Amino acid sequence: MFDKLQSIEERYEEINNRLADPSVIADQEQYTKLMKEHAEIEEIVEKYREYKKYKKSISDAKEMLEEKPDKELRELIMAEIEESEAGLEKTIHELKILMMPKDPNDYRNVIIEIRGGAGGDEAALFSGVLYRMYTRYAERKGWTYEIIDANETELGGFKEVVFQIEGRGAYSRLKFESGVHRVQRVPTTESSGRIHTSTVTVAVLPEVDDLPEVEINPADIKVDTYRASGAGGQHVNKTSSAIRITHFPTGIVVTCQDQRSQHKNREKAMRVLKAKLYELMQSKIDSEYAENRRMQVGTGDRSERIRTYNYPQGRVTDHRIGLTLYKIDQILDGDLDEIIDALITEDQTRKLAGA
Repeated sequence: MFDKLQSIEERYEEINNRLADPSVIADQEQYTKLMKEHAEIEEIVEKYREYKKYKKSISDAKEMLEEKPDKELRELIMAEIEESEAGLEKTIHELKILMMPKDPNDYRNVIIEIRGGAGGDEAALFSGVLYRMYTRYAERKGWTYEIIDANETELGGFKEVVFQIEGRGAYSRLKFESGVHRVQRVPTTESSGRIHTSTVTVAVLPEVDDLPEVEINPADIKVDTYRASGAGGQHVNKTSSAIRITHFPTGIVVTCQDQRSQHKNREKAMRVLKAKLYELMQSKIDSEYAENRRMQVGTGDRSERIRTYNYPQGRVTDHRIGLTLYKIDQILDGDLDEIIDALITEDQTRKLAGA
Protein backbone atom coordinates (compact mmCIF):
# COMPACT_ATOMS: atom_id res chain seq x y z
CA MET A 1 0.00 0.00 0.00
CA PHE A 2 2.80 2.44 0.87
CA ASP A 3 4.54 1.97 -2.49
CA LYS A 4 1.25 2.89 -4.13
CA LEU A 5 0.85 5.89 -1.82
CA GLN A 6 4.31 7.13 -2.80
CA SER A 7 3.34 6.87 -6.48
CA ILE A 8 0.13 8.80 -5.82
CA GLU A 9 2.08 11.57 -4.08
CA GLU A 10 4.49 11.81 -7.02
CA ARG A 11 1.54 12.00 -9.42
CA TYR A 12 0.01 14.73 -7.24
CA GLU A 13 3.16 16.84 -7.52
CA GLU A 14 3.29 16.23 -11.27
CA ILE A 15 -0.32 17.47 -11.60
CA ASN A 16 0.50 20.56 -9.52
CA ASN A 17 3.33 21.43 -11.91
CA ARG A 18 1.20 20.84 -14.99
CA LEU A 19 -1.63 22.98 -13.64
CA ALA A 20 0.82 25.88 -13.46
CA ASP A 21 1.77 25.41 -17.13
CA PRO A 22 0.22 28.17 -19.33
CA SER A 23 -0.32 25.72 -22.21
CA VAL A 24 -2.36 23.43 -19.91
CA ILE A 25 -4.35 26.36 -18.53
CA ALA A 26 -5.21 27.35 -22.10
CA ASP A 27 -6.49 23.83 -22.85
CA GLN A 28 -9.81 23.83 -20.97
CA GLU A 29 -10.51 20.12 -21.47
CA GLN A 30 -7.08 19.03 -20.23
CA TYR A 31 -7.15 21.53 -17.37
CA THR A 32 -10.58 20.32 -16.18
CA LYS A 33 -9.47 16.68 -16.36
CA LEU A 34 -6.34 17.38 -14.30
CA MET A 35 -8.29 19.41 -11.73
CA LYS A 36 -10.71 16.49 -11.28
CA GLU A 37 -7.83 14.03 -10.76
CA HIS A 38 -6.15 16.48 -8.38
CA ALA A 39 -9.32 16.72 -6.26
CA GLU A 40 -9.75 12.93 -6.20
CA ILE A 41 -6.26 12.22 -4.79
CA GLU A 42 -5.70 15.33 -2.66
CA GLU A 43 -7.17 13.84 0.53
CA ILE A 44 -5.09 10.66 0.11
CA VAL A 45 -1.87 12.67 -0.33
CA GLU A 46 -2.60 14.86 2.71
CA LYS A 47 -3.24 11.77 4.85
CA TYR A 48 -0.07 10.06 3.53
CA ARG A 49 1.99 13.15 4.44
CA GLU A 50 0.44 13.03 7.92
CA TYR A 51 1.54 9.37 8.14
CA LYS A 52 5.11 10.32 7.17
CA LYS A 53 5.12 13.14 9.74
CA TYR A 54 4.23 10.68 12.53
CA LYS A 55 6.86 8.19 11.32
CA LYS A 56 9.56 10.88 11.37
CA SER A 57 8.47 12.12 14.80
CA ILE A 58 8.78 8.59 16.22
CA SER A 59 12.15 8.04 14.52
CA ASP A 60 13.56 11.37 15.81
CA ALA A 61 12.32 10.67 19.34
CA LYS A 62 13.92 7.22 19.40
CA GLU A 63 17.24 8.73 18.28
CA MET A 64 17.03 11.13 21.21
CA LEU A 65 16.49 8.18 23.57
CA GLU A 66 19.73 6.62 22.32
CA GLU A 67 21.56 9.65 23.71
CA LYS A 68 20.51 8.53 27.23
CA PRO A 69 18.76 11.72 28.42
CA ASP A 70 17.96 12.40 32.08
CA LYS A 71 14.80 10.98 33.63
CA GLU A 72 12.61 14.08 33.14
CA LEU A 73 13.51 14.47 29.43
CA ARG A 74 13.19 10.73 28.90
CA GLU A 75 9.62 10.84 30.23
CA LEU A 76 8.77 13.71 27.85
CA ILE A 77 10.24 11.79 24.90
CA MET A 78 8.33 8.63 25.81
CA ALA A 79 5.08 10.62 26.03
CA GLU A 80 5.77 12.09 22.58
CA ILE A 81 6.42 8.61 21.15
CA GLU A 82 3.19 7.30 22.68
CA GLU A 83 1.18 10.20 21.23
CA SER A 84 2.77 9.83 17.79
CA GLU A 85 2.20 6.06 17.72
CA ALA A 86 -1.50 6.58 18.53
CA GLY A 87 -1.73 9.15 15.74
CA LEU A 88 0.13 6.82 13.37
CA GLU A 89 -2.27 3.93 14.07
CA LYS A 90 -5.29 6.16 13.45
CA THR A 91 -3.77 7.54 10.23
CA ILE A 92 -3.00 4.04 8.88
CA HIS A 93 -6.63 3.04 9.47
CA GLU A 94 -7.83 6.16 7.64
CA LEU A 95 -5.44 5.49 4.76
CA LYS A 96 -6.79 1.94 4.40
CA ILE A 97 -10.30 3.38 4.05
CA LEU A 98 -9.16 6.00 1.54
CA MET A 99 -7.37 3.34 -0.51
CA MET A 100 -10.38 1.04 -0.74
CA PRO A 101 -11.82 0.74 -4.28
CA LYS A 102 -14.14 3.66 -4.86
CA ASP A 103 -17.69 3.38 -6.11
CA PRO A 104 -17.36 5.05 -9.55
CA ASN A 105 -20.74 6.69 -9.03
CA ASP A 106 -19.86 8.42 -5.75
CA TYR A 107 -19.18 11.81 -7.35
CA ARG A 108 -22.35 11.76 -9.45
CA ASN A 109 -25.59 13.69 -9.12
CA VAL A 110 -28.60 11.62 -8.08
CA ILE A 111 -32.15 11.03 -9.21
CA ILE A 112 -34.46 10.17 -6.31
CA GLU A 113 -37.86 8.50 -6.67
CA ILE A 114 -40.25 8.58 -3.71
CA ARG A 115 -43.49 6.58 -3.91
CA GLY A 116 -46.28 6.15 -1.40
CA GLY A 117 -46.65 2.49 -0.41
CA ALA A 118 -49.04 0.96 2.13
CA GLY A 119 -51.24 3.51 3.83
CA GLY A 120 -53.08 5.38 1.09
CA ASP A 121 -53.37 9.14 1.72
CA GLU A 122 -51.16 8.94 4.80
CA ALA A 123 -48.37 7.30 2.75
CA ALA A 124 -48.71 10.02 0.12
CA LEU A 125 -48.48 12.71 2.80
CA PHE A 126 -45.33 11.15 4.23
CA SER A 127 -43.86 11.02 0.70
CA GLY A 128 -44.12 14.81 0.80
CA VAL A 129 -42.38 14.86 4.19
CA LEU A 130 -39.48 12.77 2.86
CA TYR A 131 -39.24 14.95 -0.27
CA ARG A 132 -38.85 17.98 1.98
CA MET A 133 -36.30 16.13 4.16
CA TYR A 134 -34.04 15.37 1.19
CA THR A 135 -34.37 18.82 -0.39
CA ARG A 136 -33.60 20.47 2.97
CA TYR A 137 -30.54 18.23 3.24
CA ALA A 138 -29.49 19.34 -0.26
CA GLU A 139 -29.84 22.98 0.80
CA ARG A 140 -27.67 22.35 3.88
CA LYS A 141 -24.98 20.91 1.58
CA GLY A 142 -25.19 23.75 -0.91
CA TRP A 143 -26.56 21.43 -3.61
CA THR A 144 -29.34 22.26 -6.05
CA TYR A 145 -32.45 20.25 -6.87
CA GLU A 146 -35.33 20.22 -9.32
CA ILE A 147 -38.48 18.17 -9.73
CA ILE A 148 -38.62 15.91 -12.79
CA ASP A 149 -42.11 14.50 -12.30
CA ALA A 150 -44.72 14.60 -9.55
CA ASN A 151 -48.14 13.11 -8.97
CA GLU A 152 -49.64 15.25 -6.21
CA THR A 153 -52.68 14.43 -4.10
CA GLU A 154 -55.44 16.83 -3.07
CA LEU A 155 -54.24 16.68 0.56
CA GLY A 156 -50.80 17.99 -0.42
CA GLY A 157 -48.71 14.84 -0.55
CA PHE A 158 -47.28 12.84 -3.45
CA LYS A 159 -48.35 9.50 -4.82
CA GLU A 160 -44.99 9.72 -6.56
CA VAL A 161 -42.29 12.37 -6.93
CA VAL A 162 -39.09 12.12 -8.97
CA PHE A 163 -36.42 14.78 -8.55
CA GLN A 164 -32.74 15.38 -9.22
CA ILE A 165 -30.12 16.60 -6.75
CA GLU A 166 -26.97 18.12 -8.24
CA GLY A 167 -23.83 18.39 -6.14
CA ARG A 168 -20.38 16.86 -5.82
CA GLY A 169 -20.60 13.63 -3.85
CA ALA A 170 -24.41 13.61 -3.75
CA TYR A 171 -24.59 9.91 -4.61
CA SER A 172 -21.90 8.98 -2.06
CA ARG A 173 -23.98 10.60 0.70
CA LEU A 174 -27.45 9.47 -0.37
CA LYS A 175 -26.97 6.01 -1.88
CA PHE A 176 -27.90 4.18 1.34
CA GLU A 177 -31.36 5.83 1.39
CA SER A 178 -32.84 3.30 -1.07
CA GLY A 179 -35.45 1.07 0.53
CA VAL A 180 -38.70 1.15 2.48
CA HIS A 181 -39.17 3.98 4.97
CA ARG A 182 -41.86 3.28 7.60
CA VAL A 183 -43.77 5.98 9.49
CA GLN A 184 -45.78 5.53 12.67
CA ARG A 185 -47.98 8.48 13.61
CA VAL A 186 -51.53 9.70 14.13
CA PRO A 187 -52.72 10.83 10.67
CA THR A 188 -54.11 14.35 10.33
CA THR A 189 -57.15 12.74 8.72
CA GLU A 190 -57.75 10.45 11.75
CA SER A 191 -60.18 11.72 14.36
CA SER A 192 -59.86 8.86 16.85
CA GLY A 193 -56.18 9.44 17.56
CA ARG A 194 -55.05 5.94 16.61
CA ILE A 195 -51.45 5.48 15.47
CA HIS A 196 -51.19 4.27 11.88
CA THR A 197 -48.24 2.61 10.19
CA SER A 198 -47.57 3.53 6.57
CA THR A 199 -44.69 2.93 4.20
CA VAL A 200 -42.94 4.89 1.47
CA THR A 201 -40.37 3.50 -0.97
CA VAL A 202 -37.28 5.47 -1.94
CA ALA A 203 -34.95 4.71 -4.84
CA VAL A 204 -31.67 6.61 -5.29
CA LEU A 205 -30.17 6.39 -8.78
CA PRO A 206 -26.88 7.89 -9.99
CA GLU A 207 -27.26 10.23 -12.95
CA VAL A 208 -25.46 8.55 -15.85
CA ASP A 209 -25.63 10.87 -18.87
CA ASP A 210 -21.94 10.46 -19.69
CA LEU A 211 -21.67 6.67 -19.45
CA PRO A 212 -21.08 5.11 -22.89
CA GLU A 213 -22.39 1.69 -21.80
CA VAL A 214 -25.89 3.14 -21.29
CA GLU A 215 -26.97 3.55 -24.87
CA ILE A 216 -30.61 3.80 -25.95
CA ASN A 217 -31.60 2.69 -29.42
CA PRO A 218 -34.27 5.12 -30.73
CA ALA A 219 -36.09 2.11 -32.19
CA ASP A 220 -36.46 0.65 -28.66
CA ILE A 221 -38.48 3.54 -27.25
CA LYS A 222 -41.89 5.10 -27.77
CA VAL A 223 -42.40 8.76 -26.89
CA ASP A 224 -45.92 10.01 -26.12
CA THR A 225 -46.97 13.56 -25.34
CA TYR A 226 -49.96 14.59 -23.27
CA ARG A 227 -51.26 17.51 -21.24
CA ALA A 228 -49.73 17.95 -17.83
CA SER A 229 -52.18 17.78 -14.94
CA GLY A 230 -52.03 18.39 -11.21
CA ALA A 231 -53.91 17.25 -8.14
CA GLY A 232 -57.58 16.55 -8.81
CA GLY A 233 -56.94 16.27 -12.52
CA GLN A 234 -56.95 19.97 -13.37
CA HIS A 235 -54.70 20.93 -16.26
CA VAL A 236 -51.49 22.70 -15.37
CA ASN A 237 -51.16 23.99 -18.92
CA LYS A 238 -53.13 23.81 -22.12
CA THR A 239 -50.45 22.35 -24.39
CA SER A 240 -49.26 18.76 -24.74
CA SER A 241 -45.89 19.34 -23.07
CA ALA A 242 -45.79 16.32 -20.74
CA ILE A 243 -43.68 13.37 -21.92
CA ARG A 244 -44.04 9.63 -21.44
CA ILE A 245 -41.22 7.36 -22.67
CA THR A 246 -41.68 3.59 -22.89
CA HIS A 247 -38.60 1.36 -23.24
CA PHE A 248 -39.77 -1.80 -25.01
CA PRO A 249 -36.90 -4.22 -24.12
CA THR A 250 -37.33 -3.68 -20.35
CA GLY A 251 -40.88 -2.37 -20.06
CA ILE A 252 -39.64 0.66 -18.12
CA VAL A 253 -41.94 3.70 -18.39
CA VAL A 254 -40.87 7.19 -17.29
CA THR A 255 -42.80 10.44 -17.37
CA CYS A 256 -41.97 14.11 -16.96
CA GLN A 257 -44.43 16.99 -16.82
CA ASP A 258 -42.63 19.52 -14.65
CA GLN A 259 -41.61 21.93 -17.41
CA ARG A 260 -43.85 23.78 -19.85
CA SER A 261 -41.33 22.99 -22.58
CA GLN A 262 -41.84 19.63 -24.27
CA HIS A 263 -38.14 19.59 -25.19
CA LYS A 264 -37.03 20.06 -21.56
CA ASN A 265 -39.45 17.41 -20.32
CA ARG A 266 -38.14 14.95 -22.89
CA GLU A 267 -34.55 15.70 -21.88
CA LYS A 268 -35.35 15.09 -18.20
CA ALA A 269 -37.29 11.90 -18.94
CA MET A 270 -34.34 10.53 -20.92
CA ARG A 271 -32.04 11.21 -17.95
CA VAL A 272 -34.35 9.18 -15.70
CA LEU A 273 -34.58 6.35 -18.26
CA LYS A 274 -30.78 6.15 -18.50
CA ALA A 275 -30.50 6.05 -14.71
CA LYS A 276 -33.05 3.23 -14.51
CA LEU A 277 -31.31 1.22 -17.23
CA TYR A 278 -28.00 1.69 -15.44
CA GLU A 279 -29.57 0.53 -12.17
CA LEU A 280 -30.94 -2.55 -13.94
CA MET A 281 -27.52 -3.30 -15.42
CA GLN A 282 -25.83 -2.87 -12.02
CA SER A 283 -28.37 -5.08 -10.24
CA LYS A 284 -27.55 -7.91 -12.65
CA ILE A 285 -23.85 -7.49 -11.90
CA ASP A 286 -24.54 -7.35 -8.16
CA SER A 287 -26.57 -10.56 -8.24
CA GLU A 288 -23.50 -12.32 -9.66
CA TYR A 289 -21.54 -11.21 -6.59
CA ALA A 290 -24.08 -12.03 -3.90
CA GLU A 291 -21.39 -12.57 -1.28
CA ASN A 292 -20.13 -9.03 -1.75
CA ARG A 293 -23.68 -7.75 -1.49
CA ARG A 294 -24.02 -9.32 1.95
CA MET A 295 -20.99 -7.34 3.07
CA GLN A 296 -22.80 -4.07 2.40
CA VAL A 297 -24.93 -2.14 4.87
CA GLY A 298 -27.96 -2.83 2.69
CA THR A 299 -28.66 -4.31 -0.67
CA GLY A 300 -30.19 -1.10 -1.95
CA ASP A 301 -33.28 -3.14 -2.73
CA ARG A 302 -36.30 -0.87 -2.50
CA SER A 303 -38.29 -3.74 -0.90
CA GLU A 304 -36.00 -3.79 2.14
CA ARG A 305 -37.34 -1.93 5.21
CA ILE A 306 -34.49 0.31 6.28
CA ARG A 307 -35.86 2.95 8.66
CA THR A 308 -38.76 3.79 10.97
CA TYR A 309 -39.94 7.30 11.88
CA ASN A 310 -42.00 7.11 15.09
CA TYR A 311 -43.70 10.45 15.78
CA PRO A 312 -45.19 9.73 19.27
CA GLN A 313 -41.74 8.81 20.61
CA GLY A 314 -39.86 11.40 18.54
CA ARG A 315 -37.71 8.50 17.37
CA VAL A 316 -35.95 7.58 14.13
CA THR A 317 -34.44 4.07 13.93
CA ASP A 318 -32.22 2.78 11.13
CA HIS A 319 -32.71 -0.98 11.26
CA ARG A 320 -29.58 -1.90 9.27
CA ILE A 321 -27.16 -0.60 11.89
CA GLY A 322 -29.41 -0.51 14.97
CA LEU A 323 -29.08 3.27 15.32
CA THR A 324 -31.87 5.10 17.18
CA LEU A 325 -31.97 8.89 17.49
CA TYR A 326 -34.58 10.86 19.43
CA LYS A 327 -34.51 13.91 17.16
CA ILE A 328 -37.20 13.27 14.57
CA ASP A 329 -37.95 16.97 13.98
CA GLN A 330 -34.34 17.80 13.17
CA ILE A 331 -33.92 14.74 10.93
CA LEU A 332 -37.09 15.48 8.96
CA ASP A 333 -35.77 19.04 8.55
CA GLY A 334 -32.76 17.64 6.70
CA ASP A 335 -30.33 17.04 9.56
CA LEU A 336 -29.24 13.67 8.15
CA ASP A 337 -25.46 13.72 8.57
CA GLU A 338 -25.39 11.72 11.82
CA ILE A 339 -27.33 8.84 10.22
CA ILE A 340 -25.45 9.01 6.91
CA ASP A 341 -22.02 9.16 8.59
CA ALA A 342 -22.91 6.09 10.70
CA LEU A 343 -24.04 4.17 7.59
CA ILE A 344 -20.85 5.05 5.71
CA THR A 345 -18.66 4.07 8.69
CA GLU A 346 -20.44 0.72 9.02
CA ASP A 347 -20.09 0.03 5.31
CA GLN A 348 -16.37 0.86 5.39
CA THR A 349 -15.84 -1.32 8.50
CA ARG A 350 -17.50 -4.31 6.86
CA LYS A 351 -15.53 -3.86 3.67
CA LEU A 352 -12.25 -3.64 5.59
CA ALA A 353 -13.15 -6.78 7.54
CA GLY A 354 -13.89 -8.60 4.29
CA ALA A 355 -10.79 -7.33 2.49
